[in-house]
Amino acid sequence: MARILVVDDEIGIRELLSEILYDEGHTVELAENAAQARESRLRQRPDLVLLDIWMPDIDGVSLLKEWSSQGLLNMPVIMMSGHATVDTAVEATRIGAVDFLEKPITLQKLLKAVAAGLARPVIPASMRSRTERPATSADPVFTQPPALAGGPVAPQPVGAAPAAPVHDDSHLGRISLNQPLREARDEFERIYFEYHLLHENHSMTRVSERTGLERTHLYRKLKQLGIDTSRKKSSGG
Repeated sequence: MARILVVDDEIGIRELLSEILYDEGHTVELAENAAQARESRLRQRPDLVLLDIWMPDIDGVSLLKEWSSQGLLNMPVIMMSGHATVDTAVEATRIGAVDFLEKPITLQKLLKAVAAGLARPVIPASMRSRTERPATSADPVFTQPPALAGGPVAPQPVGAAPAAPVHDDSHLGRISLNQPLREARDEFERIYFEYHLLHENHSMTRVSERTGLERTHLYRKLKQLGIDTSRKKSSGG
């Protein structure tokens, strides 16, 4: 997956974004100010940067300008702020930012913006046409088709209806009905959550969305049922 640099002076924001992105399989680096962001950028170019606008040392727009002027803006940058104006967002887009997220950032908007940013080629400001119109929030945003997130999909004949997903319900036969309701319910819940963990590749973010449980409640429930929540690593790395 991608290497993502998160730059924000609020520790709570950094930890939340880091947890979500890690659950999606990304490698995450954190910086709490522009100085740390510079060091991280010089060590290795990230695949994408989430950059806060308001920071104590140098604001995000100034850092964006700096990277652009030094020829270092060759990765997609998504700006974040809870207080920025439309003019600030437009300026950041003109400099080279690919998107803008307003805080508080919802899970759906974050994942959509990250997928779109990673799929979008970055054009340095110096190579853009002078007549190019800056992107605005009203412009359509490209999002990665869901099928791509799960790996290659077999081609379908033209005009053919998409194949229906195959659900294996044979495991439900393991539940004995000759036992107290509470025990039968625990068994069902264990099978239910193991099923979703497997199909969502142990992404707690997606399992939370799929089951409708808050992450904290979900972790507590899985621990109560004795279910291992660690991410399963594939043998191919």
